[in-house]
Amino acid sequence: MMFRPRDSYDQRLIKADLAVSPEPASVTWVHDVFGNCITNVSFETSATNLRFETNILLDHTPQLSPQFLIEPSAKIWPLEYDAEVLPDLAPYLEVENPSPELETWARRFTRSGLETETGHLLMTMTMGIKESFQYSRRTDPGTQAPEVTLANRKGTCRDFAWLMIEACRSLGFAARFVTGYIYVPLRDTKSLRGGGATHAWVQVFLPGAGWTEFDPTNGIVGSRDLIRVGVARKPKQAMPLSGNFVGSRADYLGMTVDVAVSAEGSSDTARTPHFPGGIPAQSPSS
Repeated sequence: MMFRPRDSYDQRLIKADLAVSPEPASVTWVHDVFGNCITNVSFETSATNLRFETNILLDHTPQLSPQFLIEPSAKIWPLEYDAEVLPDLAPYLEVENPSPELETWARRFTRSGLETETGHLLMTMTMGIKESFQYSRRTDPGTQAPEVTLANRKGTCRDFAWLMIEACRSLGFAARFVTGYIYVPLRDTKSLRGGGATHAWVQVFLPGAGWTEFDPTNGIVGSRDLIRVGVARKPKQAMPLSGNFVGSRADYLGMTVDVAVSAEGSSDTARTPHFPGGIPAQSPSS
């Protein structure tokens, strides 16, 4: 399970309680290769229902507006990363699925023959996805390839995040996938999308500013309304819940997911995901 938020300067974890039914035979915690906190559970009894519920309390002080404190040498695209950090960023610079369609689309946000400001490029790409693509929930496992999202002009938050990551990488930016939760008081609204389930967005490494948040589903730049849980090089490495069971394939009866994020003192109960019904083969992201 990847449920526990990452501690940082803008979000401090105060409490995290986990309830699993049936009672696990063992519970262990590890940090994965990206530094995410992973909870492993195993069972020795059979059950007709499998349920995970976690209650989390955070002190969240988000970055309400973008502050591009970028080093002067990186303010204009294309940028070059310092040789000292390049080996560490190399995995986040490699495009997984290069294609002419992706390259052409990404370069639409640059100014041919003119200087392109790094901050402007990334902000317009973020807003471009929000305004030009249709958000559509999908419970199917996996993430669409960027060319599929470009062709269909619609997708989920994880599809939009993956499209932006690959587009950024094609332009020479180091980018990574983020999974977590979004604060949407009334679940999906006209202004914010992705409530009620886990959410996905993007981090781009900018010299001087570090890893900076971009949510192309909602056009958010900065960490406003975003609660980070895990980061990864690609989506399948950031599954909130994964595992296997012993039994017939027909035994699996489905899964429901519910995520509620509320401000302390509001009428909503602050809950993060519970997954009754079974373990999914892929991320249950929105």
